[in-house]
Order: sequence, then structure tokens, then C-alpha cells
Amino acid sequence: MTEVLLRPTREVIRDEPIMRERIAALLADGPRTVPELADALGQPTREVLIWVTAMWRYGLVKELPKGRTDAYHRYASAR
Repeated sequence: MTEVLLRPTREVIRDEPIMRERIAALLADGPRTVPELADALGQPTREVLIWVTAMWRYGLVKELPKGRTDAYHRYASAR
């Protein structure tokens, strides 16, 4: 089993202004889920979730309705 090294949350939050622009550019092409964004960015899903949640809180992205209860939420640009 491989050990995954997690960065401290403080460091992840410090990267949010930089990643905000990259996430916004990806969402300009259409809605995506957090795992899709993580794959496109080459970043851990945990960190992308923190950045997307911050963007949602500040009204930069909006959460779209889910079709199924076991599906991931899709996020789109709020602008």
C-alpha cells in the first residue's frame, strides 16, 4: 500500500487564489464535478474540494442540481 502525504490545510488554502483562476478557466468550458476538475488540474481531489467550496462560498461558482442521489455535484461558473 502506498502512503499518501497530505499537505496541511493551511498550505492548500494559501494556493486558493492561484487555483481559482485555473478552476474558473476549466468551468468556462462547461460544468464539471470535483473529481473531473482534480483530474484536469492534476491535483488531489481533497484540495480541489477545498478550493471549489471556497469559490462557492464567495459566489464564484454555483452548484447544479444532481440527477441521482449517488452522483457527484456538478459546478458551473456563476458569472
